[in-house]
Amino acid sequence: MTEIRVQPKSENVEDRVDPETYRVVELPDGGREGRRRYGGVLFGGSALLLLLGALGIGGLRHYQAGLEVAATTQQSRTFVPDVRVAAVRASDSKITVSLPATTTAFEAANIFARTSGYIEKRYVDIGDRVKAGAPLADITAPELDHQIAQAKATLAQDQATLRQTQASRDLAQLTNARDSNLVKQGWLTLQQGDNDRLTLQAQQAAMGVAQSNIAAQEAQIRILEQEKAYQRVVAPFDGVITQRNIDNGSLVQSGSTFMFTLMHPNVIRTQVFVPQDEAFGLGPGVEAVVRVPEIPDRTFPGKVTRIATALQPGSRTLLTEIDILNPDGALSPGIYCTVELFIPRRTPSMIVPADAVVFDQNGLHVAVVENGTARLQKITIARDFGTEVEVHDGVKPGDQVILNPMVNLAEGSKVAVRTVRKAQTS
Repeated sequence: MTEIRVQPKSENVEDRVDPETYRVVELPDGGREGRRRYGGVLFGGSALLLLLGALGIGGLRHYQAGLEVAATTQQSRTFVPDVRVAAVRASDSKITVSLPATTTAFEAANIFARTSGYIEKRYVDIGDRVKAGAPLADITAPELDHQIAQAKATLAQDQATLRQTQASRDLAQLTNARDSNLVKQGWLTLQQGDNDRLTLQAQQAAMGVAQSNIAAQEAQIRILEQEKAYQRVVAPFDGVITQRNIDNGSLVQSGSTFMFTLMHPNVIRTQVFVPQDEAFGLGPGVEAVVRVPEIPDRTFPGKVTRIATALQPGSRTLLTEIDILNPDGALSPGIYCTVELFIPRRTPSMIVPADAVVFDQNGLHVAVVENGTARLQKITIARDFGTEVEVHDGVKPGDQVILNPMVNLAEGSKVAVRTVRKAQTS
């Protein structure tokens, strides 16, 4: 038999906790087995209830998630994003191009010795300003004077020979005239007549030779006198001496000794190489401004005076020259500077904010708003100004382009314009 203690039913709390209030009840031997069965049934029912509850909760959550997804999908279908746009504008009528350049003198000449000798006197030095025709140096060459004297003596000999030959020709002419009548009358032989005629022809040829010798000698004397004139070296134009390579007593050789470099700095010629994409529209008369980094508070205006017409094959650039008046000598030949050219635009183009340009697998494009719908337009960038870009196609002036478009923005998407700002001036 199995004994168990059973507490009697009582409303008194003290009786419930008092061990003496329990009574012993004897159960048959099958009570333990029945208790086990009862516990198993109770456990299985509890587990089933928990499982059913979990399934119910899971189904409820899944249903709620499905409702949320459907609501989100519906919202995404009907959602119209707010976008910021900017207006596309036409480019200016002129292109402003800033390029590096180099200044040169309007005129420059390297002066060489044209006669051989020694420097007798040098009149100028580096930095001296001279006028056209001013003496630069004197060269002494005594042997040249001797050559001139010899040439003049030879000329006198040739002139004497001419006079002698002229007298012989006159005698031969008279003899031939007198003997020809006698030959016709038969008083002289034909042989004598031929001798007189041929002698006259020989004297006439000798006259021609004497005259040619005189002309050649006179030319030689002029050459020597010109070389003597080159002994005095003069300035070919107004300018400044920028190089000197001789001193008093220096030996110079005709045609090979470099003496001075003379430059004309009152007008500065600025050379700049303009790239091909900016050369179209460039020509004489185009306005330009020259700036020198070392003179930041001053600009030097000028105009394009000449262009090379043909582009350099290697660099695809156009040689352009700009003349700058320099009366006060502020600019010097050979300095580095920058040139701003205001070139008339030949090809129309538009200015688009850089924030509107998108580059992806479809290439470069912008999103244009038309009647509340986004249209993707491909563009071709001509120049990049940083905050703006210049394009040739894809858009037109007045188009509204979306700034910083969304990644998932597709062709035909509905959009709402939030604010509008104008593109900044380049």
